[in-house]
Amino acid sequence: MVAGARKDDGRLPALCGPRFVGRDRELDTLGSALERTPVVVLIDGEAGIGKTRLLREFLASAAERGRRALVGACLELRVPYTLGAVVDAVRDGVDNVAGLRLSGLGGALRPLFPEWADALPPAPEALEDATAARHRLFRAFVEILGRLDVVLLALEDVHWADEATLEFLLFLVSRRPQPVSLVLTFRRDEVPSASLLLRLASRLPSGTHLVRLTPEPLDVAETVSFVSSMLGGEYVSHEFASFLHARTEGVPLAVEESVRLMHDRADLIRRDGGWARRRLERIEVPPTIRDAMLERVQRLGPDTRTVLYAAAVLSGPVDIATLRAVTGLSEERFAAQAAEALGNGLLREDRQDRHGQWSFRHSLACDAVYDAIPAGERRAMHLRAGRTLERCFPAPVAQLARHFRLAGDVEAACRYTERASDLCVQSGDVATSALLLHSLVATVPLPAGALVGLVTRIQFQALSGADPYSAVIGALRSALAGQVLTPVERASVRFQVGRVLMVAGEIEAGRHEILTAMPDLPPGSAETARARVLLALPLGNARPVSEHLRWLREAPPLTQPVASLDRLRLSVERAFALLMLGEEAGWAAALEIPDEVQDPQEASVVAIGHTNVGEEATRWGRYEEARIRLGKARTLAERHQLLDYLDSIASSRAHLDWFTGAWSGLAERAARLVDDDGGVRLKDRCEAALVVGLLQAAAGDREAAKERLRFAGGDDQQRIEAAAVLAQLYLGDGEVDEALRLTDRLAEVVVGGGLWSRAVEFAPARTAALAAAGRIGPATDVVNALERALGDRDAPAPQASLVLCRAILAEADGRLTDAAALFARAADAWEALPRPYDALLARERSARCLLAKGREEDGLSLLSDVARGLSELGAHYDAGRIGRSLTAGGGAVLAVTRGRGRPGYGNRLSPRESEVVRLLVEGLTNRQIADALVVSAQTVASQVKSAMRKLDVTSRTALAVRVVESGLVVAPDPVVAPDPVAAPDPVAAPDLAVEPGLAVQPDRLPSGDE
Repeated sequence: MVAGARKDDGRLPALCGPRFVGRDRELDTLGSALERTPVVVLIDGEAGIGKTRLLREFLASAAERGRRALVGACLELRVPYTLGAVVDAVRDGVDNVAGLRLSGLGGALRPLFPEWADALPPAPEALEDATAARHRLFRAFVEILGRLDVVLLALEDVHWADEATLEFLLFLVSRRPQPVSLVLTFRRDEVPSASLLLRLASRLPSGTHLVRLTPEPLDVAETVSFVSSMLGGEYVSHEFASFLHARTEGVPLAVEESVRLMHDRADLIRRDGGWARRRLERIEVPPTIRDAMLERVQRLGPDTRTVLYAAAVLSGPVDIATLRAVTGLSEERFAAQAAEALGNGLLREDRQDRHGQWSFRHSLACDAVYDAIPAGERRAMHLRAGRTLERCFPAPVAQLARHFRLAGDVEAACRYTERASDLCVQSGDVATSALLLHSLVATVPLPAGALVGLVTRIQFQALSGADPYSAVIGALRSALAGQVLTPVERASVRFQVGRVLMVAGEIEAGRHEILTAMPDLPPGSAETARARVLLALPLGNARPVSEHLRWLREAPPLTQPVASLDRLRLSVERAFALLMLGEEAGWAAALEIPDEVQDPQEASVVAIGHTNVGEEATRWGRYEEARIRLGKARTLAERHQLLDYLDSIASSRAHLDWFTGAWSGLAERAARLVDDDGGVRLKDRCEAALVVGLLQAAAGDREAAKERLRFAGGDDQQRIEAAAVLAQLYLGDGEVDEALRLTDRLAEVVVGGGLWSRAVEFAPARTAALAAAGRIGPATDVVNALERALGDRDAPAPQASLVLCRAILAEADGRLTDAAALFARAADAWEALPRPYDALLARERSARCLLAKGREEDGLSLLSDVARGLSELGAHYDAGRIGRSLTAGGGAVLAVTRGRGRPGYGNRLSPRESEVVRLLVEGLTNRQIADALVVSAQTVASQVKSAMRKLDVTSRTALAVRVVESGLVVAPDPVVAPDPVAAPDPVAAPDLAVEPGLAVQPDRLPSGDE
């Protein structure tokens, strides 16, 4: 330890603000870029890296040159009014608009600037089209920017921008000429995956000049200069700077906060003529900025902490009067302690703002201090903040909702949350509306009546995150358990529990709650009508279709007043239920769903309606209808900024693209949805996983496909199709018992209950599994049940599936001529949809039936056409599989099963097992066989074991000998040395060449599952 570090009076010297260090290149780039025609500058960097300092240094130099700029900041708390950051920038940049001579467009600004009402033109005529109204507002802002001679609009923390602000920025850069230059700062890792900021950053119009800046952390030399500037320019030891750089990773804010902490702890000493630190190996720098900030705060006096606590509670920039009111301190005490907070560098005052806004220097510091406030003091400050802000005009209703919610004032929190939610909806921001409602419900114990009303209004689809349901269900259950309720109130709360459970995918639990609530729900009410529709949905452990239909057909008429939004929702949900139940009346009901609506809440309901109808159209095989419906849903979602709806639409579209053969880029699109477990709903991830699994199965990666399909089966909507595809994969591997087990569980739901709309993939899989097990009678029952349930409905996909089932039965019965014709009919039906992959697989089976009947010319020609079609589609594994079967054994086609058709192999080898064993005899290891067949080594090992079991042998050697001796695989002739003179036959196809001789004699076969 070295003494003498202090000044002569025994005190450490005061710290200075850090000099602007290590940013000369970025500052020059920024200046050069903005000297040109209007540009877009994106400053991207982590928290604390110095984006704000870089922008402020540049703006100071721009102001000296007489270039006018407006500056706004996006707050983490999403505000419920349109263009919040831009409004604040304009409001701070001009005192009065009276002298700007605005055109009539300026009247569109009245809702956003009520304090300028006397100076703005009259409000223009209302427009029915929400998009047109918003663009008129954008043009009004462009006009006011022009009248103010603004050359630069700078917005900070754009990762927190509301969608309207981002849409306005896109509007600005799309205009020619671009009205103003833009400088935007943001943190890339906090940009939501669906944010329009990504489009702004990656798809600017041609001709737009774009500059990207990414400030890097300080290096050691820059850290030396940075710290030295805080210590009056004195020398800083390299050892100390290196230590500090390693602990802070060169992030400027972390460096500054750590130096201030060490200064506050008297942990700085003077050594060898410069500043160093005591015992570098003993005293640790706090590992995070948060730790550093909290330790600094704890060293302050209680009144100074109160000032900081108030600033943290208010969160964003705030005027001095509001800050003082929230502290509860007298004017004299506040003045002294606020000065100390400023002097310590914890708070800053924006002197360029005429209102003198105070705020933390960084949001991380604000968060750290807020978390340290004692709970009781925090609630009291939020209450003072709410009562203070109530006196503002216009009232900041979103902030008021937050403050009263965190203060525990239930009545005020509900009132302002509903007002804020309404304003959000009016401005087209359904997502923020849902977020505000959800936050209140999830955090504040509410009376049952208020709770039900708020939960009813939450648009869950608009909420981000994988699980927005649990907190709401918990709040509802708490009300049931802890409040004294009348039977009607209890039924109303219980119905909401059931409804949210069903939306969350917990179908049976939700159905139980709704059934329990039904007797006490008011007859003829919207709640009762909606409960009946939900009970009609054939989800979960579905009952017979007739039982589900009874909930709709026996519904009493509505006798109580129903809001237009509730009536629309009932109409949409009823259409969906009818279509799921296979009722053609559902299409007439679906025609009542409007294409265009102006109200954002109605747009939310309609977008969901079109998505659901699109999904059902896909199941019915009406693919053009599905495409149109999903397109309408996407248009509405984009127009009304319902960005969280886009994942559901995308997963449904991916499913449709799989069926119709639009496979280009499909695997990547679906995988992105599956892998986003933080932002994409589980049900949407499951549907995307189903598509990925189908593509993997078509590519021959059967084990990976099975894993994806099992995951997909976790969602009620996908479990039937996922089980059917899994069963087909197990049948292909010869595992008939597993295929039966998978389909046994669902047969009663799909077949026995008459749910034919879910039978398209399931019925053929179930029929094939029963036939493979030799149970032709039950297989016939499945086909007959599907035929009775389906009737003559205009459902192209189920009708094609029915023909395919008949073909499977005919093949299993040995009626190969009939089977070939039926498979061909099924292929024609699939092709008409279009559903090319299924059409080609049906034609393959038709060809194999022809070959089995001895019609080799017709069968081989058809197989060749199928292989070519599969290759063109992108199903290269299947194309290669057929190609190998065409050329195996010197051109002879592999035998196809007669009698009890695919895949009723009993103790005989399946075609796949025969392929594996043939390659095993040639001496290939499991890994080499897997590579040749484009499957996993695990799949090959399973097929080898199955073949050993069927042929009653216990080793690979015995298996090779047994198949050669029994003639199942033809042993190649002994190796003959090639004639050195003979030229190769140029006509011979390489695939037809067979290596002479048994490639590996039995005593040389590798053992185990190599």
